[in-house]
Amino acid sequence: MPRKIIIDTDPGQDDAVAILLALASPEDLDVLGVVAVAGNVPLPLTQKNTRIVCELAGFPETKVFAGCDAPMQRKLITAEHVHGSTGLDGPEMADPVMTLQDQHGVDFIIETLRAEPAGTVTLCPLGPLTNIGTAFKNAPDIVEKVQEIVLMGGGYFEQGNITPAAEFNIYVDPEAADIVMKSGVPITIMPLDVTHKALTTKARVDKFRAMGTKVGDMVAAWTDFFERFDKEKYGSEGAPLHDPTVIAYLIQPDLFQGRHINVEIETKSELTLGVTVADWWGVSGREPNATFMKDIDADGFFDLLATRLARL
Repeated sequence: MPRKIIIDTDPGQDDAVAILLALASPEDLDVLGVVAVAGNVPLPLTQKNTRIVCELAGFPETKVFAGCDAPMQRKLITAEHVHGSTGLDGPEMADPVMTLQDQHGVDFIIETLRAEPAGTVTLCPLGPLTNIGTAFKNAPDIVEKVQEIVLMGGGYFEQGNITPAAEFNIYVDPEAADIVMKSGVPITIMPLDVTHKALTTKARVDKFRAMGTKVGDMVAAWTDFFERFDKEKYGSEGAPLHDPTVIAYLIQPDLFQGRHINVEIETKSELTLGVTVADWWGVSGREPNATFMKDIDADGFFDLLATRLARL
């Protein structure tokens, strides 16, 4: 049976590719709904972008919800400097036609987890953890019903991409991330350590373009825009394709290797706010609470992307 998932996202070009991968894999994943959150760009744009991507995939029946428009305790920090003013800069895109659901995204998460059998729904956060943290705070009874949380965020050997120490998704709402890490739910983390080993080289992007489809052309164009920032910043030959690693793990977990360790979130320090304190070497004595990935079969990852996206 396909694994039931809720995608929580702030598109973002890499979020968009993650959504496409999930929708292209119905034998593996049953997408119950997609919830937008403020992050890479404000909520009006992330919910719009989510609907654009679902329509591009040919799945306009997908339920899309708008969630929280600001972090739980802080002002919103966005990343237009990476993703452009729309969040999906690069190719021209028409406004979506499909309907945004009336229900608040947090309420959808709560109601779905209450309605589905315990241990059958996986949460897939691709952006700040505001919606998940808020749902757990507002409805603590749902925590034990979550099968797993597989998220993109944080870093250890590769630490920060928004500050010297912190990764963007965790930094935007560290209080929400702290709630999630302390929830007791089984957690798998795709940190910068993994995503910076999955770069969009020219040969890999050319495979998307060679599909000769609207999806392939769009993914190539998004990537062409997205990678210009990372090439300039890191001097690399491509950009890390962060968020699709979450979906790839659910489809083909043997692409990844990591350790089950303790991960805590720094919420107080101005200097290291949002750091994922990953006890990789087991020196703290704290109980492990997350599987923290470190390595990826990058060629296998991009082969999976190319094979599945060619279906759309």
